[in-house]
Amino acid sequence: MPPRKKKDEQLEMNTEVTETFAVDSSSAGNETAKKTAEPKKRTTAKKTTSTTKKSATAKTEGSASTPPDSSDSGAKANVGNQLLLPPPEKPKAVQVHKKTIFGLNLNELDRDLSAEQQQEWSAIYASYRAKSMLSGTVIGADQNTFNVMNRESGENERKTLSSLIIIDYRVKVLIPESEMWAPGEERPSHVLRNMVGSKIDYVILEIDREGECAIGSRRLALATKRHYFSTARTGHNENDPLTCQVLAVGPKRCLVECNGYDISLSQKWLSYTAIPDLRTKYRPGQELPCLLKEYDKDAGKLFVSVKEVNPNPFIGADIRHPIGSRRQAVISGKYAGGVFCTLPDDTTCLCLYSAQHDDGNFSIGDGVIIVIRQYEYDRQLIFGRILAKW
Repeated sequence: MPPRKKKDEQLEMNTEVTETFAVDSSSAGNETAKKTAEPKKRTTAKKTTSTTKKSATAKTEGSASTPPDSSDSGAKANVGNQLLLPPPEKPKAVQVHKKTIFGLNLNELDRDLSAEQQQEWSAIYASYRAKSMLSGTVIGADQNTFNVMNRESGENERKTLSSLIIIDYRVKVLIPESEMWAPGEERPSHVLRNMVGSKIDYVILEIDREGECAIGSRRLALATKRHYFSTARTGHNENDPLTCQVLAVGPKRCLVECNGYDISLSQKWLSYTAIPDLRTKYRPGQELPCLLKEYDKDAGKLFVSVKEVNPNPFIGADIRHPIGSRRQAVISGKYAGGVFCTLPDDTTCLCLYSAQHDDGNFSIGDGVIIVIRQYEYDRQLIFGRILAKW
């Protein structure tokens, strides 16, 4: 073989080996081998047809087993005719910083306040931070728009609600209707309008320092009072003395609050005497002594009696007012043709008119002379008859 031919075959073999080495290096992800192979290919002789086919076969096999190059996360790689893209970047969490009163310069805002104003704001700040209870007198009821969370969906909804207004000195505190009652014990809106003058406990939820107002929650205060009452050592037995606050009064029923429980009392549990209109004797804001009649912590129930604080005037009435005796009384009510007359010792006598008298001549509050006719001990009732107007 001539020397020229041997030299050409040697160059062809070097070309084949060099390209095969470059493909293997690419399979291992070695970029240095690629850079080395590229200048060698430019210096070699022109490939023959058979050598080109072999190299193409080697490249196809090498590409099928080559994993995507991890050295460049943004690069694209063709593997088995599939386009591999880098994984998408995770979006960064957006932090929303809620503006609170502590983001304000309270020293600057409170600098020119009077001593009474500073004391008022200090109590509001403390309730907002520690969820401690405040007490105040309701001076009115307004219609306001609030963001109210729907307890079923958990989303905030814009609603116009009735709200009670409390102003201790200068700051306006709003108690929305949604924050007035314990869960499951909601009452109609007209009850709020009748609560003007009542004293309630509340916890501050939000503060608008620059607007000089705040939003409170009576619902949280009720939960706190219930917890304290349940952990107290006394006051859980029947006939234990307690105290209740009158919230609203209607003609026939009175709404009171006792240790975090709202209780609706009829005249039967308020007084031994007949009261045709409870509004003539009770008003919001009154504090009444009462006796515990029922308490169930698990069921969330508490019931009291106001009238049983005093002894029943029926006891001993037959001795003080024997049958046939005449007594002075006051007409306290009328019902189904009968007249309720109250004696000076708070004893109630159910009377009828004498034949010569007409109902139109007698009104509630008139003084009359009655005669005792009968005692019914089972129902603790006294019956009589009106003799004359006094």
